[in-house]
Amino acid sequence: MNILWDFDGTIIDTYPVYTRVFQRIAGEHIPLDKILAQMKVSFTQAETHFQLTEQQKKQLRFECDQISVDSVSPFPFVEDILQRADTNVIMTHKSKQQVIDILTYHRLYDYFTDMVTADDNFPRKPNASSYRYLHEKHKLNLAIGDREIDILPAKEIGLKTCLFQNNTAGADYYLQSYKEFHILFSE
Repeated sequence: MNILWDFDGTIIDTYPVYTRVFQRIAGEHIPLDKILAQMKVSFTQAETHFQLTEQQKKQLRFECDQISVDSVSPFPFVEDILQRADTNVIMTHKSKQQVIDILTYHRLYDYFTDMVTADDNFPRKPNASSYRYLHEKHKLNLAIGDREIDILPAKEIGLKTCLFQNNTAGADYYLQSYKEFHILFSE
């Protein structure tokens, strides 16, 4: 199986750090679960919903880009799926160096054949051009993400989709834990 992965919230559990940064910038009175609910739609949605100023948005992006590799962790059992897949590729809005640094620190980098990052200047999700590019190059079967905007481009180009820790309608598969990875390899 050839899998296209989202990065934040799918391979690496970055949301605990991101929500705390967001709360500090937007206001300590905002509950973390409310911030997370908006971020699970998109960062832009969260910024709009909580009416962040342009300065706050810049500060949020800057601080999230500066997170240390040891402040985040891979999700439990994600490595089991990475090991079983024939090909793993990433599509993320993070910089390539951030992704490489985090994956290398957590000893996951060697599982990935290719990646499209913010440095590659593709349009942002849910635009399908980056997915199309990776699919044409690697003949993908499945896209795994934690948000609807991760599966919309995959569906557009005909890939099977899996939502991780998100029950939004429209995915082919749903996983709450990667311990259930056998579901993805049962076909």
